Amino acid sequence: MKLQIEVEQESDGRWIAEVESLPGVLTYGVSRIDAVAKVQALALRALAERMELGEAVPELLSVEFQAA
Repeated sequence: MKLQIEVEQESDGRWIAEVESLPGVLTYGVSRIDAVAKVQALALRALAERMELGEAVPELLSVEFQAA
């Protein structure tokens, strides 16, 4: 499973990172790297929760991130 991370800088200088394919997986950071690291951690938590709830599908056995 490849997860696309969308990253952009807000007008106030903060960075926002989002994985659109996972609803609610959006974070802010003080730098681009910080925002990407936080969104990757949140995405993994969201996927772990899906697995715990029995919603796991075969593509969750391998996860790859790609920052845009």
